[in-house]
Amino acid sequence: MATAEIAVALPTLVLVTAIALWGLTAASVQLTCTDAARTGARAAARGESLTAVRERVAEAVPDGATVRVSQDGATVHVDVSVPVKPPAAAALPPLTVQAHVAAATEPGVPPDDARPAISGPEEATDRPTPEPDSPGGPR
Repeated sequence: MATAEIAVALPTLVLVTAIALWGLTAASVQLTCTDAARTGARAAARGESLTAVRERVAEAVPDGATVRVSQDGATVHVDVSVPVKPPAAAALPPLTVQAHVAAATEPGVPPDDARPAISGPEEATDRPTPEPDSPGGPR
C-alpha cells in the first residue's frame, strides 16, 4: 500500500520542486535585471551615450532580454524585461520579469532631444554615429 501512495505523491513532489526552482530562477533574474538597469541609469546620467549604455546593460542581462534606454528632460530611464521560461515538464507560460530605473542627469548632460531612445539590438547597431561637433556626439 505504501508503494501506491509514493506513486501518487512522487510526481506531485517533483512538480512542486520544479515550480519552486522556477520561482527562485525568476527572483535571481529579477535581481540581475534591476542591478543592470541601475548601473545603466547611473552611466547614462553621467553622460555616456545611450547606445553604449544599452549595450552595457544588454551584456549584463540574460539572453532574450529587451532593453530600452531613454531620456526624458533631465531624467534617464532604463527598462529591462526578460521572459523566464518554466521547467520543461510544466505547461505554463513564461514569467516576464521587468525592471525600471530612472535617474536624474548630471549637470552638463545634453537634453533629451539630442539623445534619442535606444531599444533593441537593431536600433543600436543601425543608428548612424553623430558627427563629433553635433549635439550628442562623442566627447
